[in-house]
Amino acid sequence: MPVLAVVGGAVAALIVLIILFKLVWRVAEPNEALIISGLGARSKPVDGLDSLGFKIVTGKGTAVLPGFQVSRRLRLDSRAANLEVNCVTQQGIPVKVRGVVIYKVGDDFVSIANAARRFLEQQGSMDGAIHELFTGHLRSIIGNLTVEDLILNRERLTSETRMSAADEMSKLGLVVDSLQIQEIDDETDYIANLGRPHAARVASAARIAEAERNQEATEREQETERQNAAVIRDTEMKKAEYEGQVQQAAQQARQEVILKETRNAELEAERTEKRLESEIRKPADARAYEQVKLAEAEREERIAQAQAAATEIQLRAAREAEATRILGEAEADAIRQKGLAEAEAIKARAEALAENTDAVIAQQLAEQWPQIVEAGAGVFGNVDNMVVLNGAQGVEDMLAKALTLGGTGLGLARQLLGNMNVQNGHGPNGTANGAAVPAVPVEIPKEAPKDD
Repeated sequence: MPVLAVVGGAVAALIVLIILFKLVWRVAEPNEALIISGLGARSKPVDGLDSLGFKIVTGKGTAVLPGFQVSRRLRLDSRAANLEVNCVTQQGIPVKVRGVVIYKVGDDFVSIANAARRFLEQQGSMDGAIHELFTGHLRSIIGNLTVEDLILNRERLTSETRMSAADEMSKLGLVVDSLQIQEIDDETDYIANLGRPHAARVASAARIAEAERNQEATEREQETERQNAAVIRDTEMKKAEYEGQVQQAAQQARQEVILKETRNAELEAERTEKRLESEIRKPADARAYEQVKLAEAEREERIAQAQAAATEIQLRAAREAEATRILGEAEADAIRQKGLAEAEAIKARAEALAENTDAVIAQQLAEQWPQIVEAGAGVFGNVDNMVVLNGAQGVEDMLAKALTLGGTGLGLARQLLGNMNVQNGHGPNGTANGAAVPAVPVEIPKEAPKDD
């Protein structure tokens, strides 16, 4: 329990100390100054300034005894005061000037002290004081200037205004950050009339410049169009050239492809040819060579056989010729012997015919009598039907006529033999140069007998 009481007492004492510290300690913000007055609130002399009846603290903290000292805050940030002043220029022309003043309390202790004495409880009245201060200075300065000076040299107006108000601002503890004259107006349109000639010149120059610019723009446009046309033409030409190059490259590529394909085809043909050479042609050549050799061997064999056959034929022909010659000689000798024998026979006949022609003819007829009778009977061959009258007597008569025809043939044969002897150069006696002419047999054509 005592420990808890001690801890509780310590915590309570700490809390009390914190509360007392919060009540006593004051901290000045960066944009403000603490003005402390009361018992013991004295500041040290600064820059020849005697000790004040209050204490100024900036940018740090300090203890303020409650009931004995009072702490107040003076703002050090910028403030803006609008100015609107009716003035009369050196030319007597009334003008209205509008501007703005940006000011603040100075950062040094003197300025803070002066501002604290004047505006500590009335900080909102600073803008009114600044407005009245600068209004008076602007009226006095503008009264010595012309409207042209106000328009053309505003920097002079602002600088003279700041310089003329510097002393008053220092006494008030204030400094001017910026003074700007925003607008100058006049009720008599002096400023407007003042600018009209220049505006007219400017307008004329503007119109001239505009016309020149339009002309220049037109020329530029035309030039640009020409350049665009040239660029388009060049582009089209380059495009056509590029397309031509592309087509040429494509054609070259196709040619290369064709060449490669041709080369591949040639290589394939060579490979095929070599394959055919190795697989077909060489075996074929070998077979052909073999066939040629076989054919040559067969031809030589046939030639040999033909030569042997020819030799044999020649030998056979020679033998046959020799045999034919011998046979011909034998036949010729036989024919000669036969001719001699026939000549002797004919001679004998001729002699016999010369001696007894009728006997020879009778002998010839006797030898040929069957044929003669057959020829005489041939007259009945074309008879389809024959009627024989008188019986056997009629048949005898018919046969007698046939024999009569045979006798008639005997006279005819004699006549024929006589004619032949004459044609063959025989005399009337049947001789030719003392040689006998052989008898010529007479053949009578036969006709097939027909049935009665």
